[in-house]
Amino acid sequence: FHYFVLVGLPILGVLALLQLGQGLEAPAAAATAGVPERGAALEHGGDLPTLLIQISVILAASRLVGMIFRKLHQPQVMGEMVAGILLGPSLLGWVAPGVSAALFPPESLGYLNALSQVGLLLFMFLVGLELDPQLLKGRGHAAVVTSHVSIFAPFFLGTLLALYLYPRVSDASVPFTSFALFVGIAMSITAFPVLARILTERNLLRTPLGSLTITCAAVDDVTGWCILAGVVLLVRTTASSMPLWVTIGGSAVYILAMLFVVRPVLGWLEKSYEKRGKLAQDVMALIFLVVLLSGLVTEWLGIHALFGAFLAGAIMPKHHQFVVALTQKLEDVAVVLLLPLFFAFTGLRASIGLVSGAELWFYCGLIILVAIAGKFGGSTLAARITGTPWREAAALGILMNTRGLMELVVLNIGLDIGILSPTMFTMMVLMALVTTFMTSPMLEWIYFARLRPGTYPKSKAAGMGYVNGRKPTESFTEKPEIHEFIE
Repeated sequence: FHYFVLVGLPILGVLALLQLGQGLEAPAAAATAGVPERGAALEHGGDLPTLLIQISVILAASRLVGMIFRKLHQPQVMGEMVAGILLGPSLLGWVAPGVSAALFPPESLGYLNALSQVGLLLFMFLVGLELDPQLLKGRGHAAVVTSHVSIFAPFFLGTLLALYLYPRVSDASVPFTSFALFVGIAMSITAFPVLARILTERNLLRTPLGSLTITCAAVDDVTGWCILAGVVLLVRTTASSMPLWVTIGGSAVYILAMLFVVRPVLGWLEKSYEKRGKLAQDVMALIFLVVLLSGLVTEWLGIHALFGAFLAGAIMPKHHQFVVALTQKLEDVAVVLLLPLFFAFTGLRASIGLVSGAELWFYCGLIILVAIAGKFGGSTLAARITGTPWREAAALGILMNTRGLMELVVLNIGLDIGILSPTMFTMMVLMALVTTFMTSPMLEWIYFARLRPGTYPKSKAAGMGYVNGRKPTESFTEKPEIHEFIE
């Protein structure tokens, strides 16, 4: 009964809202100076020195701002996201337009975009690699209900919000159904990689709260990306010459081939690693080929290359040592070098100056409010109804409200395929930043500050493995004497 009420009713509500919005009309597309047009391919290249200067500036800015955010007890990736926004027209282009034009001339953005997309492919592969299918098994009623509610409650509220926003911030070239579905899925995203790192840093990963949260986030990841793939498929097939049945049939064949043909073959990678004790270069070359070809197939099918990279990571062998070794091989290049390029490219496409006037800021505030209400409210309520205490339920809701990098990936897809206008894109980016930034302070206030005095790491050495002589794998939520967390 709980599942039907909390999950079934939002789904029925989404269908009703989609039908209700069919008669809405959106205004004509407005010109947006200084921001690349949505859906426009960046065909120009640039000279090598300019590209090297761009990468150097982006890398330095991302590490510097990331370091500042770490001092504020925020994830490194949060600082890198903000650094990308600051390098765009929101700050650099506003304060020093001449410097911005010289550093990021429009004709040079093609190379920057291409490199950022390669970084995204590797990152999505790592996301799929870290997704352990065992998390999705045997976690019980609470995890199933909470994870599904945390998808469909914000999805319903997002489509309801789209009913109000479509005539005001969209345009006539975008069908209401595509706009509403995309806003709904954008509200439903949880940043699984960022969430996993927050739980690890806080020594919560192996607690009951951490296990429930990471399970819900994993289910959200799989469900959200499947829904997003369907939305992208719907939008692209309407403008594609490829018949819909070919795209759907080809996608089904591709997924079955990856699961039942490629996945068993990849099992020998794990055996090779165990035999040699390291990942050979030939093995790494094969892994890169699987990622690139998988992305190429999904791009050709009209979904998106990122889905192929994600699935390639999901079907990789999941032995712990193999996953750790492969992650260490890729993480520095993908996360440290290439991913900041994506943040910068996102920042160049978003301009806070587009959100001008009380009306647009009201829409932005409404987007943030609906995003928090759907994700935090839905997750908290579902967890509480299924028996989780209020404090743990609220902490789970706060964690599930973390959107981070995954939200930026989704929003860029929406801008690329022409669903989001630059103004709507900017407002959604601000929503992603706010909901990610609020996670750490809200978690500290609602969860940690309400624990009784007890044991948390007293030093960095203690935090590395033991807490007052006890391994952090012991359940902190079962120790009522815990009070404060010192990183």
